[in-house]
Amino acid sequence: MKTENNHFAKAEMLIRKPVSEVFQAFIDPEITSKFWFTKGSGKLEQDTITEWTWEMFGFSLTVTTHVLQENHKIVIEWGNPGEMTLVEWLFSPLDENETFVSITNSGLKGDPDKIIDQVRNSTEGFTLVLAGAKAYLEHNIELNLVLDRFPKGFA
Repeated sequence: MKTENNHFAKAEMLIRKPVSEVFQAFIDPEITSKFWFTKGSGKLEQDTITEWTWEMFGFSLTVTTHVLQENHKIVIEWGNPGEMTLVEWLFSPLDENETFVSITNSGLKGDPDKIIDQVRNSTEGFTLVLAGAKAYLEHNIELNLVLDRFPKGFA
């Protein structure tokens, strides 16, 4: 994936599960909903459009899957019109029970302050997603990190 002018955010985490299990957690909304969004319109498939919903925030987002290489790579495009970005997941097996996941959000646009804000928000968000995935996949614990990041009454 090409990243221009350092306009990208990155988060990475070791998850102590086989690569096939970790990969499935990010393409199957039945699993992903345990640590990120609350529902998805279907599994990610290459060259398809799906919708992800965060019911607690009354928010949905359309996601276009451009690359889906089983147990290796996912590339999606998402965002508001005129602000679309690419998100790439790389899954690297370290051994049969350990997977290193790298998430890069690229194509961030705007003035320097806006880009800094996007990098900060994306890095924070994907770090929470990876931590939630790790807790769920390794220990079957739903931490509710995304929900608790924006509790009612706090802006």
